[in-house]
Amino acid sequence: MSRKTICVLGGGIGGVVAAVSLKKATRSAARIILIDKNTEHIFAPSFLWVLAGQRSAEQIKRPLERLKRKGIEFINQEVSRIYPDDRSIVFDDQVMKYDYLILALGAESNMPLIDGLEEAAINFYSLEGIGRLRKAIDEFDGGEVIVLVPSNPYKCPAAPYEAAFLIDHELRVKKAKKNAKISIYTIEPLPMPGAGPQIGEAIKGFLANRGIQFFPNMSIDSVDAVSKTINFKGGESKRADLIITVPPHKTPDVIKNSGLADESGWVPVNNKTLETKHKNVFAVGDVTKIALEGRYKPDKQLSLPKAGVFAHEQALVVAENIAADIKNEPKKREFDGQGACFLELGDGKAGYAVGNFYEVPHPVVKMRTPSRTWHLYKVLFEKYWFWRWF
Repeated sequence: MSRKTICVLGGGIGGVVAAVSLKKATRSAARIILIDKNTEHIFAPSFLWVLAGQRSAEQIKRPLERLKRKGIEFINQEVSRIYPDDRSIVFDDQVMKYDYLILALGAESNMPLIDGLEEAAINFYSLEGIGRLRKAIDEFDGGEVIVLVPSNPYKCPAAPYEAAFLIDHELRVKKAKKNAKISIYTIEPLPMPGAGPQIGEAIKGFLANRGIQFFPNMSIDSVDAVSKTINFKGGESKRADLIITVPPHKTPDVIKNSGLADESGWVPVNNKTLETKHKNVFAVGDVTKIALEGRYKPDKQLSLPKAGVFAHEQALVVAENIAADIKNEPKKREFDGQGACFLELGDGKAGYAVGNFYEVPHPVVKMRTPSRTWHLYKVLFEKYWFWRWF
């Protein structure tokens, strides 16, 4: 049996889990190559702990070079083209052939999509943005803070609500909350709408208990960076002293330019095996589009949310099935749509939403009562993550 070459594009959660799992499952039967334009893995679930001063930026990073100790090749390059029919990829004017390809490139920020947003708001989905936000909170002595959710889909649906809770907590600690007002303006009808009305109403209750105002169904037209005024479609406008935002998201250009995305801009995959329309090409995590069978409203199509927990599980499914294919064995595993999400509330407490998004007639997700225990579980999971995968 000839040795197979498996290329994994992307060093985020899905890419790292896929590469490490494949190496363990295939051993010498496959050459595992992980390619990323960045030199470090950044554990995104810990971003907001950097905001809260509970982690430094360096504490949530790991060098991707470290994967070499597990027998995985790492190439620090940006892939410029993918030719699935030819089973090849291009980077730095080099062509590399593969037997199997895993797309784990994630979703990218697209701040210029909305006029003035990049100049007026802090994008807290980047470490650089988190650093700017930490500084802004330290210097904040009163006024209006607005958290924006300007478009869908976006990764980590809990993040804007967690950000609001943690900012509220930080302002209380520095005794600036009495002079501050925090509001969330979102294009969504409810917080985390993909998880259903029960979860959305629960989070609305948490927000109300903290005095954080929630404004749903607000579509942003533009932002005036000079006056920090947000202009909404329909003519309404709102001024703020500090604007933080979920960035509009887009598919990496190489995905679109290689014809792997559909009209939505994302990569459609088989909802159980994560196979794309091209043979031996798989996609996991935020770059994918997975339409759900279940619906909360008959006329409203749902898609699987973009979250690390799904990237993790999907990567395990793909790795096991590729390993089985190399060994001429039947597929061993299917992705079942189950997932969970911590919801940080500040003050050392967190909630925990867990459920199955593949359920019909609609996804079934439940929120566990917020407590210090759930926050501790997230702390322990972070430690496990770095130990297990690096």
